[in-house]
Formats: sequence, C-alpha cells, structure tokens
Amino acid sequence: MQPVDSVPTAFTRHDHNGCCGGVLDTADRLARDEGLRLTPVRRRVLEILLEHHRAMGAYDLLERLGQEGFGTQPPVAYRALEFLVDSGFAHRIRRLNAFVACHHPNERHSPTFFICTRCNAVAEASDHTISSALDASALQIGFHIDRMNIEVAGICPNCHEADKDEPD
Repeated sequence: MQPVDSVPTAFTRHDHNGCCGGVLDTADRLARDEGLRLTPVRRRVLEILLEHHRAMGAYDLLERLGQEGFGTQPPVAYRALEFLVDSGFAHRIRRLNAFVACHHPNERHSPTFFICTRCNAVAEASDHTISSALDASALQIGFHIDRMNIEVAGICPNCHEADKDEPD
C-alpha cells in the first residue's frame, strides 16, 4: 500500500519503460510458472495497455492490433483481454467500459482505481483498509466475495494543477 501522501505513478512523470518492463517480466514469469499461454497477441495487448496509464477500449486495441498485422476481428481483442483479466494481468474498468494493465500481477489484491474524468489517467492502488472493511461487512451477512474492484472518479493532481493555472 502506498503512503497516503505519495502520488501514484500514473499521475507523475516517471521512467515509464521501467515500470512497464517490470510488469512484462513478471507477467512472462507468472505465465511460464503457471503454464499459461501468453501468446504473441496476448502479450502485445498487454504491452499496448502498458504504454500509458490510461484505460483502453477493446476497439482501440483492435485498431492497434490491426495496424500491426494481428487481425481486425473483434474476437482477437476480446479473447486476449479475457485471458489477461482472468490471469490477473489486466483489469476491466466498468465505468469506462475499458481495460487497464495490472501493475501488481504477482499479488492477490482488490484494486481501487482512481480515474481522472479530465485526462482519463487511471491509477491503481491496493489499499487493504478498504478491502478489509468490505470483507468484514460481507462476513457479517454470510456473503463470499469473489472479486472486487472499486472505481473512484475525480480529478488527478496534474489536471487539478492545470485548473488552478488557468485564468478565470
């Protein structure tokens, strides 16, 4: 869990190749260790999702895949996305009907997504305080949680600063 006063990587300037390379290396290792087939198209979809800290729709991904010779039929993208989500390498952001790469694929977690409504940047945070509280509430009523994603819409620090810099 990140300290409360730290800004998520998605909202800061950083060595993007470093954060993406680490996730790809982890995904490759996990797929190999778990006997999962991270095919070229599945790996390329993950790479595309990792290019920016933004959620992408299936048709945006399909357009990129088509340009790169992977095919232009919707099942190409949807099958790859389904595999990535089921394997824990990506998450579906329901609010945006889009997908984002998981930056913690080696951890079992219940992510909270902070989605900027201006620039569509998406930061993933694993705050165990929230998931623990929901687990406790579920336990009280005999409910068994299979999966939870929390989506929070608002303004990222970059867009907030830009708003303050604009004249009235």
